Amino acid sequence: MTKHDWLSIARTVFISRCIDTIEETELVPAGKVLYQFSSKGHELAQALMAHELRHTHDGAAVYYRSRPFMLGVGMSIRTAFAGPLGKATGRSGGRDIGVVHNLSPEGATDRAAAERITVLPSSGDVGSQFTPAMGWAQAAVYRSEVMKETAWEGACGISFSGDGAVATNGFWAALGASTTLNLPMIFVVEDNGFGISVPSVLQTPNGNIAENLKNFGNLLVLDGTGTDPEATAALAKKAVAHARARKSPVLLRFVVPRLVGHSGADNQAYKSAKQRADEERRDPVPILREFLLKKKFLTKAELAKFEEECERETRTALALALADAEPVPEDGIKYVFSTPEKPQSVGGMLAETAKLPVFPQSDGANDVRLNMIEAVKRVLDEELSWNPRVLVFGEDVGVKGGVHGATVDLQRKHGVERVFDTSLSEEGIIGRSVGMALAGLVPVPEIQFRKYADPAMEQLNDCGTIRWRTNGDFAAPMVVRIPVGVGKRTGDPWHSVSGEAVFAHSIGWRIAFPSNARDAAGLMRSALRGNDPTYFLEHRALLDTAQGRALFPVQQDFTIPFGVAARVREGKRASIVAWGEMLHRAVEAAGRCGGDIDVLDLRTIIPWDKDAIYESVRKTGRVLVLHEDTHTAGFGGEIASWIAEECFTFLDAPVQRLSTADCPIAYHPNLMNAAVPTLDVIAQRLSLLLAF
Repeated sequence: MTKHDWLSIARTVFISRCIDTIEETELVPAGKVLYQFSSKGHELAQALMAHELRHTHDGAAVYYRSRPFMLGVGMSIRTAFAGPLGKATGRSGGRDIGVVHNLSPEGATDRAAAERITVLPSSGDVGSQFTPAMGWAQAAVYRSEVMKETAWEGACGISFSGDGAVATNGFWAALGASTTLNLPMIFVVEDNGFGISVPSVLQTPNGNIAENLKNFGNLLVLDGTGTDPEATAALAKKAVAHARARKSPVLLRFVVPRLVGHSGADNQAYKSAKQRADEERRDPVPILREFLLKKKFLTKAELAKFEEECERETRTALALALADAEPVPEDGIKYVFSTPEKPQSVGGMLAETAKLPVFPQSDGANDVRLNMIEAVKRVLDEELSWNPRVLVFGEDVGVKGGVHGATVDLQRKHGVERVFDTSLSEEGIIGRSVGMALAGLVPVPEIQFRKYADPAMEQLNDCGTIRWRTNGDFAAPMVVRIPVGVGKRTGDPWHSVSGEAVFAHSIGWRIAFPSNARDAAGLMRSALRGNDPTYFLEHRALLDTAQGRALFPVQQDFTIPFGVAARVREGKRASIVAWGEMLHRAVEAAGRCGGDIDVLDLRTIIPWDKDAIYESVRKTGRVLVLHEDTHTAGFGGEIASWIAEECFTFLDAPVQRLSTADCPIAYHPNLMNAAVPTLDVIAQRLSLLLAF
């Protein structure tokens, strides 16, 4: 490394230290920064990693103590201040705390175009950074080796964390997947000995994750100082070169001090005087000063002047940030979903201006009647055939073809790189999908049953808010397929959950819930070609039964827009609003009660068709909302509430809700049918509504 290199690294270190000091001593006491996290003690290791990561398509996932790295890879000092100050010019536009970082190539102002690393949108959830970084690494391999894009050759995924995060599910999910797949992945662990107040010996045996993983298969483990300039630089250089060469993933542990509290509110009373003195002795800033003098890169006078220039540059940028605009209130609700006026610059096909082909026209004469599961498979086959960015994966989706049969023969036809099995980790499946989507691919992960999504809820919730959290700059469009609901013969507490109301609380996600093969095909095509993350819920009792069977539209440009309900029966006496398998029970119950019932198939939960419900209720004056999810806080309650607010003057009877009881689904059919609305129960409730 040259003198120029070292002075560039020193500039990053000194400016980062200066920012922390200004925040701690000036901006926090003045109430201008409300939530402060210091990086003091971590600066040198991060600056040296930033120096090594210069590939155009490297993707780094960082955490709340990563500001030195962000400065090293191109975030301006002004932006570094603007985030904690909550300014509109911050990377989140004032939406998020200033140390939850992201950086797109367009957002990097302080570096050459050849150094455009992408910093994936980080989260406030400890451990959530690992699997998206792993997904980015897998996408880099796919884009270079399968899509033959030479610009992606040698790109890496990199995660940064403290020692506390090595106890999380995300760490182990990413470690297992990256080593089994031999991905170009680097795990950087900045071990300062504490997770807030909890010592590292309570996070991992003996407090040293590197020592514990020395015999982990297919993993280079590097362990050493993060405060000695030359030793730290050597570790960083070795780790990056090893990962770029695809020799194996790398775990790189830097031992660093945490010189202040976990956050501004932490006084470190749990540390002894000896511990604090040891940390001060290992402070990388004075060690770096001595190194620069020893190497004769600077004289004492030149070093003093250099640091003065760093502080002057920092304060000049601070003045600009303080004068920056405050966010306007209405901006707080922007960018939850995609909007044509501001497409994201990173993530999905739209960011790379990938265009749809011109599909052949069809008059429908060759449409064929199919089961829903076959319709889903055919659409996946079609999309895999024309779009090389589509990847289908999950547990058992490869050779087996999925436990429900939705991916039978797709691996044989499209290859193991595009249709593949994953380890048994829903956190890993969804987190990997986030990284892939950010890298421009179209992930289609399968979660085998609704309840199995529970371990992935952190990643699912974080994914939905990416666009909002990054002020519209990033997005991770994907389609998560999940079979839901009771089986056609029986139920049980683990495989029969419907639970769409929980997903409706996942901000930023669209939700499709088709009742037949034709709608499934049209909605699936819309989702796969869309620009938002989407839950695609497939009811288990409709997958291969007559109820779910319908004409499959062979016309590949046949799509169904989200938020448009289908009227499956026309009538004037009452309205039934349903979706999924309950739609078919609603239709049959309407027939039992003499017909002339308006039956709406909602088809999508988010967004849902308020206009269609409004028109139906205005016409009939009576409405029953029917669904399989539990009663309390079920999505039917949202619809009923809206009807009461917006359609009250049209009502001739109270709005009725019918749903599954607030209990798990039982195994024995007698017990299952006592909880889930049966045809008899629906018909009885409809009769009472008509008679009101």
